[in-house]
Amino acid sequence: MAKELVSLHFLPPQFHTPISLRPKPPQNPIFPRRRNRTSSNDEAVPSNEVKTIAKFKSRHNYIRVIEVSRRSDHPLAGSRLLLLDTPGNIHSISFLLKTLTDSYFDVFATLPPIIPPGPIGVLGFGAGSTARLILELYPPEYTIHGWEIDPSVIDVGREFFSLSKLERDHKDRIFINIGDALDASVRTGFSGILVDLFSEGSVIKELQDPNVWRGLKSRLRKRGRIMVNVGGRCVEAEDSERDGDLVMVETLKAMSQVFGDKLFVLTLGSGDDSSVALTGELPDLDAWKKSLPVRELRSYVDMWKSFTEFTLS
Repeated sequence: MAKELVSLHFLPPQFHTPISLRPKPPQNPIFPRRRNRTSSNDEAVPSNEVKTIAKFKSRHNYIRVIEVSRRSDHPLAGSRLLLLDTPGNIHSISFLLKTLTDSYFDVFATLPPIIPPGPIGVLGFGAGSTARLILELYPPEYTIHGWEIDPSVIDVGREFFSLSKLERDHKDRIFINIGDALDASVRTGFSGILVDLFSEGSVIKELQDPNVWRGLKSRLRKRGRIMVNVGGRCVEAEDSERDGDLVMVETLKAMSQVFGDKLFVLTLGSGDDSSVALTGELPDLDAWKKSLPVRELRSYVDMWKSFTEFTLS
């Protein structure tokens, strides 16, 4: 595939999309410009520091893989990004020289200590950013069962994001399924479910339906939890009527009808980045911090607030 140079505007360190980072929310042009952000030359990465290494259309997505030079003075320096949808939402991110991503994927990586050992469903697998963190940071008692609707995305993960190596290194711990993530299930029930489902730059419409959350809840083991990338202000969908803030609130309201007061929200950055939701009783925070495998993850533990408190802020 031909290489081409592209421009990349600034993404904050706590850049999250649905990454698209999967948001996936992180978005910036390459990704659409955030609302109320003014353009400035010092926010852009020089075009010679960013390159496209793959670009094509699949049945489900417009797929691009880009690299940001390690020499770049930018939070994403040294990263490889999977961009989906016409706006170019980030759905996966990997760095050559570090494991953590400084994004909502790291928040997802805090889930294992507060759920029973067992299978973790990753709904919206992308190129495997979430799976890599959990498999590399936690013991074999946790296995990953991923669902991705687009087989081309898995192919890209294997070719450009070392997913094949991850599968070889953890062959008894990672299982990838092609199909509708909302049909995901395992015979013994999930210990935890991580939900990162976006389409056309927006949290999928099904996640604003309480019945979908009832179905996912029914597939949890006792004391199991769900953690969700619910997007937020940073998301600018292809459909201008799918406002990121409004879709996030509607998704959280649908969840609250099922989980009641056992619903908590964490927002990254200054409120302009992605938000993540967590179900279940709020764990003992000190114990949670001590159980995390790397110090850098501990800062997220104190950021959770109840959904009721969140809606008032």
